[in-house]
Amino acid sequence: MTPQQRALSIKMLIMDVDGTLTDSAMYFSARGEELKRFSTRDGMGITLLHRAGIRTGIVTSENSEIVTRRAEKLGIQEVVLGCHDKTTTLYDISRRLSIAPSDIAYIGDDVNDLHVMTCCGLAGCPSDAVPAIKAVAHVIAGFPGGNGAVREFAEFILTSQGKSVGLPENW
Repeated sequence: MTPQQRALSIKMLIMDVDGTLTDSAMYFSARGEELKRFSTRDGMGITLLHRAGIRTGIVTSENSEIVTRRAEKLGIQEVVLGCHDKTTTLYDISRRLSIAPSDIAYIGDDVNDLHVMTCCGLAGCPSDAVPAIKAVAHVIAGFPGGNGAVREFAEFILTSQGKSVGLPENW
C-alpha cells in the first residue's frame, strides 16, 4: 500500500514533541527554566488538520508544562505527558475515541517512537530523524524537526485526502 493510500483513512495525527515539534535541543535560561522552540508553520499545519476534521494528539516522554501550554494554544485535546509506552497509549486513544489504529498517523524522530510507528496506519518522521526511524517511516519529511516537518506531514495527509491546505479569506 502506498503512503497516499494509507493517508486516505487517517482521522487523527499523534505527534512526538522533542525532535518532531521542536528542534530536539534543550534550552535553559540562567535561572534553570526549560525553554522549547516551536514552529508557527507546524502550528498552522495542525490548525489545517483541525479545520479538515482530523483530530490531533501529543504523546511524549517528557513532562513539560511548556508542551501543555502549546497544546492548549493549538487546540490539541489529546495530550499524554511522561509516557514511556507510546504503543499502549496509541491503543488506549484508539479505543477511547473509537478510531482504528490504522486510521491514526504518527510522527516521531527517535528510537522511543519506533514500535508505535509500526502499529499505526501512517508513520512519518522529520528529515533529521535517526536512521532506525527513517527505515520504518512511510513518509520522510524534507524538513527537520521543529522546522516544518509536522506541517509537511499534515499537508501530505490533507492532499492525499483531497482536502485543502489553505484557509478561507475570512479566516
